[in-house]
Amino acid sequence: MSKQISSTPGRLAAAIAASALTLAAIPAGAATIAYVSNADSQDIYVLQLNGDGSVNLVDKVDTGSTVMPLAISPDHRFLYASLRGQPYSVTSYAIDQASGKLTSLATVPLADNMANIATDKNGKYLFAASYTGHRISVNTIGADGTVQAPALAVIPTGKNAHSVQVDPDNRFLFASNLGSDVILQFRFDAATGKVVPNDPPSVATKAGAGPRHFVFANDKRFVYSTNELDGTVNTYAYDAKAGTLKLEATDSALPDGFKSSEQLATADLHLTPDGRFLYASERTSSTLTSYRVDTASGKLTRLANLPTEAQPRGFNIDPQGRFLLAVGQKSNALTSYAIDRTSGALKPLFRYTLGRNPNWVEIIDLP
Repeated sequence: MSKQISSTPGRLAAAIAASALTLAAIPAGAATIAYVSNADSQDIYVLQLNGDGSVNLVDKVDTGSTVMPLAISPDHRFLYASLRGQPYSVTSYAIDQASGKLTSLATVPLADNMANIATDKNGKYLFAASYTGHRISVNTIGADGTVQAPALAVIPTGKNAHSVQVDPDNRFLFASNLGSDVILQFRFDAATGKVVPNDPPSVATKAGAGPRHFVFANDKRFVYSTNELDGTVNTYAYDAKAGTLKLEATDSALPDGFKSSEQLATADLHLTPDGRFLYASERTSSTLTSYRVDTASGKLTRLANLPTEAQPRGFNIDPQGRFLLAVGQKSNALTSYAIDRTSGALKPLFRYTLGRNPNWVEIIDLP
């Protein structure tokens, strides 16, 4: 039985008052940088994550449009931001390797309004998934790090494509279809960017589950996926040779006894770098759920449901697995948590006011 903690509105705010962020110079030397997109204030916050879990505001970048999903190149030299206001497009930014600051390089059209973007493992292609357009796209990324247009391919999917990413070996591509209750499976040619259906072309979830985001285990033997509409997390066995998924188990992401007249809305999920703990956000209960991962069997054991920022669409974990940063679409704030490396428990540390409707978090280490 997991430990249940009340998610009464205001519980988090009462425990930690939010502090205002002010611009601060980044110290010399290696640093950990977090990027947060704020949809309604149309900006990206560049934050330095410090050794105590606090953050400093390094820069604030005006995007000029509704900005939501972000993606970072494998070499951490470029950031891509999907702009969901018309005209639908993506801006490529260079990441300053000393400060983490962003310099806009180019903005080009995307095939649709994209809910999710990701690069391949070589940083040569940008994939995007359109929830409203029911399709995914593939764009080339140039040698200068900028996304090229038009799209190399636009592929119709089932209803509500929600997220898209390649496997760790860069040989297969997967796309969740929330409205069709499947994850699509493709073969991917990293030399040409060509994408073709795998055999079988999809794996089904429970009817009405609504698969959303997914993550690969470090050893490439398992994949974990949130199901937005029924408040659960699926565990899949992954055949890395064939590029196919097999549903193994489903676990709740909700506090025990939680009931709501609103539609459930499980959202993001991330593994700690050592693969021992998994966390998922659920927006209706405004909680983070933690799981212990049996790395041998892939089995999840639910540990706790912790109240967090109101409507937590996005969060992420730093590359060392020390801290988790969660943002709330309705609270317009960020809370940092210390991760207990033995138990997986989250301890709230600091809370900050952000822009309006923060929704996406990426965290990298600078050289």
